[in-house]
Amino acid sequence: MAASRRPTLADVAREVGVSAKTVSRVLNEDGPASAQTREQVLAAVARLGFQPNLMARNIRVGGPDTTVGLVIPDLGNPFFGAVASSIEDTVRDRGLTLLMGSSADDPERERALTATFLARRVSVLMVVPSVGADHSHLKPHRSGGLPVVFLDRPGTGLATDSVVSTNRSGAHDGVAHLIAHGHRRIGFIGDLPTKLYTRRERLAGYREALREAGLPDDRSLVTNAHDQHGASAATAQLLALPDPPTALFAGNNIVALGIVTELARSHRKDVAVVAFDDVALADALEPALTVVAQDPEEIGRTAATAALSRLDGDRSRARTLTVPTRLIVRGSGERPAP
Repeated sequence: MAASRRPTLADVAREVGVSAKTVSRVLNEDGPASAQTREQVLAAVARLGFQPNLMARNIRVGGPDTTVGLVIPDLGNPFFGAVASSIEDTVRDRGLTLLMGSSADDPERERALTATFLARRVSVLMVVPSVGADHSHLKPHRSGGLPVVFLDRPGTGLATDSVVSTNRSGAHDGVAHLIAHGHRRIGFIGDLPTKLYTRRERLAGYREALREAGLPDDRSLVTNAHDQHGASAATAQLLALPDPPTALFAGNNIVALGIVTELARSHRKDVAVVAFDDVALADALEPALTVVAQDPEEIGRTAATAALSRLDGDRSRARTLTVPTRLIVRGSGERPAP
């Protein structure tokens, strides 16, 4: 079967040597079929990566699909909202509709949601991979011509396009900025789980900046949090150390909100802060928040453009596309060390 075409009911029937009607009966369980035929049909379905078209009654037979499936980890995170909005704007120009769901960073939930999108025969599948997810099950679909793009984090077990930010160099620049203002004790509050790609890359950038400045990598200054409340608690924990940090680096926007909340609650105006990811109303804070800003709109646009290129027949090797970050100086990261 040609690599540029996705498998059809007729392909399954041809593979088994039965009629398309027999394949349909087996898949829909609405008619007689021997156990041997059923086993052969299901084996061919798995081998070819065929997915029944749940929307077949609503679209012209043989016509193009009109949807893009997007799996993100958190519908409430403004970063992923901006990515999704940019994807939608880009694919809308091609007459495609965006379908979106949340995996809650759970591999099983991600796989179930992906299966739902595949069953609807989306034109494009875009996924922010969950920690621990294995994407090798998508190989037959990718080989069959389905454009698959990973966003924010690389996937596992599947060679396909990925779009990521310059996480390591961005974190390095943010920490180096704090060092340039005299800070030698800099805390890092990152996301959980610790195996998360973006968390690992940003922690590596933090440590590179310390090493370049000849500063020790004090493990007591590195802690983790997954939500705003946890980040507030982690901030209080670091500031209660016998030799506390004079500056904090936030691993993402949610962590940054927790840090700022705890500093305000405890009336600490002497701690410098740089955050990875921009934060809504960052300019309204006192002082305004210095950030290493990602470009979620560009991430979404780049991912959607790559997917549409694949949809148009681009069969070049899988590639990783990198979107640069930039340091935005606003005040919180410029507080001098005591």
